[in-house]
Amino acid sequence: MQHLEIHDELPRLLGEAADASGFEIYLVGGYVRDVLMRRATKDIDISVVGDGVAFARLLANVLHGSKLVVFERFGTARLEVRGVEIETVGTRTEVYDEASRKPVVSNGTIDEDLRRRDFTVNAMAVALNDANYGTLRDPFNGVADIEKKILRTPLDPETTFSDDPLRMMRACRFAAQLQFHLSATTRHGIERMNERISIVSMERIRDEFQKTLAAPKPSIGLALLMELGLLRHFLPDLHALAGVDQRSIEYPDGTRNFHHKDVFYHTLRVVDNVAKVSDDLRLRWSALLHDIAKPQTKSFSPEHGWSFHGHAEIGARRVKRIFRHLRLPHEDIHFIEKLVALHLRPMALVDEGVTDSAMRRLLFDAGEHIDALIQLCRADITSKNPKLVQKYLRNYESLVEKLKEVEEKDRLRSWQPPLSGDDIMRLCGVQAGIVVGVLKTRIEDAILDGLIPNDRDAAIEYLRNIQDEVLSAPRLEKPKSRKSMLAELPPELRV
Repeated sequence: MQHLEIHDELPRLLGEAADASGFEIYLVGGYVRDVLMRRATKDIDISVVGDGVAFARLLANVLHGSKLVVFERFGTARLEVRGVEIETVGTRTEVYDEASRKPVVSNGTIDEDLRRRDFTVNAMAVALNDANYGTLRDPFNGVADIEKKILRTPLDPETTFSDDPLRMMRACRFAAQLQFHLSATTRHGIERMNERISIVSMERIRDEFQKTLAAPKPSIGLALLMELGLLRHFLPDLHALAGVDQRSIEYPDGTRNFHHKDVFYHTLRVVDNVAKVSDDLRLRWSALLHDIAKPQTKSFSPEHGWSFHGHAEIGARRVKRIFRHLRLPHEDIHFIEKLVALHLRPMALVDEGVTDSAMRRLLFDAGEHIDALIQLCRADITSKNPKLVQKYLRNYESLVEKLKEVEEKDRLRSWQPPLSGDDIMRLCGVQAGIVVGVLKTRIEDAILDGLIPNDRDAAIEYLRNIQDEVLSAPRLEKPKSRKSMLAELPPELRV
């Protein structure tokens, strides 16, 4: 019988609490796997032969656990002990309804409990009672699969994935997190069962997808989601990138890259490049969606290959719809929209002849997100020619230096215009209206074009110089809304 060396003190304390109260308990799941892989472990999952909730309440008293949350229906509980989150559950068997992923649960043995697990590497248990402390139960050869870096289901894959289709998403996520590959039977099982993911709530799908995107090498899981047919069921916009060619990319110095590049796999390389330098999930989402509108904007000519005019702006407008569909947090939308919309702009500024005005406008439009935008643009260089990659990275270094010079001189990061609309109304003696916006925009343009410095006194002087011209121009009106225009039409013409 194999034993597992456990160096943490907390599992020993859990075992002592169990012995004192007559419980039989086991470490299970990811904690065991991570100890075997010598990975950092955070949370602890405990299987209790008997009442998992009663054991959690015992821990809350004996070990002064806090934040106890009980899920009576599923016989599980969660609490925090010494800063570690512990989840306890009674050993059980589960029977699933084909139309739902909510199981009917009944008590079971530890071996029955391990049979219901998703993958063999998670279907191991370590005894914590003093009589057999550290004894490893591995009925499905999970240790061997860890050594082979393989993900395999304990039971027939179709049984495992039919019972809980979310496990198909978890297979792709674990592949990315652990950098394991799927066994042939696991792959075939997902290919046959992928449509069953549609019975899973979008919130659960979203959470697994977010974990995949947060992995050290997200492309492993993202590629599997596409290749095994899962991606099209919940993120069809991303799935549509597969097979879209971009055979020609023209760079500012006139050179052209004719290398064939599939947009989906290019996108995965960009995401991986971002993952090497940042854990910011918003930045990874920006990388994932930066070319999302290319399928709808592509056109081809024999001389120039594929072009995708307007894909940045159209892609930015699509972000909100994608986030709404996946139930993602709205507070991240503005950041991602901005980076998707602007991701082509820095490349256009690497030329020696670029004016300070163009730099100011980029700083103004990107605002506090300029550093993240440059990170995305660097990641977007995916040529297989090392010399070309180094050349464009050097160009970006030069651009960053120029941006710093302009920013230090003109103070444009997170810029607020020196005159507000209220200031303009007071200084010009006008009421709120479109003319105030025109004057405000003229002042902003003058600063960005370098006609006046970025300070209040200069802005006031410039306002004095242009106000008569603007105020005496033909009366400006707001464009009519579609609703008001329809109201003016005869009833038979309204649609």
